[in-house]
Amino acid sequence: MLHPVILSGGSGTRLWPLSRQNQPKQFLSLIGDHSLFQETVLRANALPDAQPPITVCADDHRFMVGEQLQAIGVRSGGILLEPVARSTAPAIAAAALHALAGDPDALLLVMPADHLIEDEAAFREAVSAARRLGDEHWLVAFGIRPDYAETGYGYILRGAALGEDSYRIERFVEKPDLATAQRYLDEGTYAWNSGMFLFRARSYLDELAQRAPAIHAAARAAFDAAHADLDFLRLDADAFAASPSDSIDYAVMEKTDRAAVVPVSCGWSDIGSWSSLWSVAQRDADGNRHEGDVISVDTRDSLVRASDRRMIATLGVEDLVIVDTADATLVARKDRVQDVKIIVDQLKAAGRTEHLFHRKVYRPWGSYDSIGVGPRFQVKKIVVKPGAALSLQKHEHRAEHWIVVSGVAEVTCDERVFELRENESTYIPRGSVHRLRNRGSEPVELIEVQSGGYLGEDDIVRLEDVYGRS
Repeated sequence: MLHPVILSGGSGTRLWPLSRQNQPKQFLSLIGDHSLFQETVLRANALPDAQPPITVCADDHRFMVGEQLQAIGVRSGGILLEPVARSTAPAIAAAALHALAGDPDALLLVMPADHLIEDEAAFREAVSAARRLGDEHWLVAFGIRPDYAETGYGYILRGAALGEDSYRIERFVEKPDLATAQRYLDEGTYAWNSGMFLFRARSYLDELAQRAPAIHAAARAAFDAAHADLDFLRLDADAFAASPSDSIDYAVMEKTDRAAVVPVSCGWSDIGSWSSLWSVAQRDADGNRHEGDVISVDTRDSLVRASDRRMIATLGVEDLVIVDTADATLVARKDRVQDVKIIVDQLKAAGRTEHLFHRKVYRPWGSYDSIGVGPRFQVKKIVVKPGAALSLQKHEHRAEHWIVVSGVAEVTCDERVFELRENESTYIPRGSVHRLRNRGSEPVELIEVQSGGYLGEDDIVRLEDVYGRS
């Protein structure tokens, strides 16, 4: 049976300020109503004989994965939590072991969670061709037929034919300069390395054990010592951290003599930058992509994305990317957007948080939006989903006032448990054990005013949590 494996550990820094560490690009709706992760899952779910998808993700994104699967009505085949990032080779190994636990003949279709595929019929045909090779114990890469000279991707040189439109892999090549990329395009025997693969789980693990035994051993140890946590499987932290960090390309595909490639033209993009998003998006007659409240006059070949908080107007510009969020705005030439990571590096160096969190932060119980910050105070709007509850907790450095805006909140404060309704408020002293719960069928919205000498999110001592957070 076919087991889709969705690799969802990327950070997507080149799509800052929209993509951030707590909500990277794979979980954003960049084109259409679904996130890239959801589109990937739905694409896999439509394949013949496809089993529920196995997702490998970071611990911080586990609830986002679960909620986005639930939102599209797809059952999970397992959500494996990476304690640390170790690239794709050990992540795929853990997924292979998980698939084999229930299916000794498991065939894996490995897909990054943040890619766009516009021609899904062509993709399905390529998967069908790859399955035939996978059944013969080939490790198959999907190569994208290039339609222009691209310097941002690695390439695959095809060798001898293995069948109709499938080939041995002669070699992998690194990202070329422009002249070399043009030569690859002209020769017609090179394809972009898409990062998508298909193979039997057992074939991959056997090759990994031979080619990268340290990765194989660490992944096996991490999986054998894994433990269930709600709907998630936590890989053992120490064992997984002991694995070398290496990609499937370097660890296995470049070394095995069973590597094959299926070339495909399927409208593929890795959405690796704002310019690549502009290139695949639907544009107006002036070549502009507008999202949100935008007014453009004499503007051409630009991407303008307004937040829901303000309007953006442009006049007499071209080839720009303008992306507005609640706490940061990017303005860049389209030919410089690959360097957005430099801004992210500067934010890290300055100890700022705009690369980590949006102003609105999602939690398994709902969300909070920091709507005001000053010396010794912070104001948040908190939304608690029906049936959800914050952890039973206390703060060492701050006190809180809660004012309910809508809904009915159940409040625990030390020994007291009581309800607050619209326009009612309460005070939570510093050090008091407290919890906020929504037992109703409608969201609870409230304003929280924090005061104290330290207001960081790490000033939370959790005593009890239904979501298993420490």
